[in-house]
Amino acid sequence: MSYPYPEQKYWGEDGEVSAVYRPATTPPALGESGTGKDATHYLATTDTTRGEFGLYRVEMRPRAGGPKKHFHKRISESFYILDGTVRVFDGVQWVDTRKGDFLHVPQGGLHAFRNDSDAPADMLLLFTPGAPREEYFEQVSQLAHASEEERAAFFDKHDSYFVE
Repeated sequence: MSYPYPEQKYWGEDGEVSAVYRPATTPPALGESGTGKDATHYLATTDTTRGEFGLYRVEMRPRAGGPKKHFHKRISESFYILDGTVRVFDGVQWVDTRKGDFLHVPQGGLHAFRNDSDAPADMLLLFTPGAPREEYFEQVSQLAHASEEERAAFFDKHDSYFVE
């Protein structure tokens, strides 16, 4: 009897050169790093992980908002707090998460996050399986003048279903 690992994806006998290295000095894909600024770093994208996962570092300025309560039907989302305090809705209550805290939200799980503090916060977001969240991050700020139909189509395309 073998351990129930995922389906085999590599069939070679000698391994391959396929690792992806991203130095810490790589600038953020969106925004600008620094106190009082927001930035999103694409650490591992769906493309670089062959669809396995997406890993992003999110730097939030003090009092930065975030998405309202929502859920995903096709992806799970996990949060790991690197620094500061991120207020996270865990489906039942709002919790002030701090450095080292972790929250996993499976498909269908209600959640939300924001920085309500007067200090910056920094966290990792992990999406599994990989989904093209880069497009979501890059375009969500452009919805301010979108119609309700355009907003609904955008959020449906990006597996985000808001409940408030």
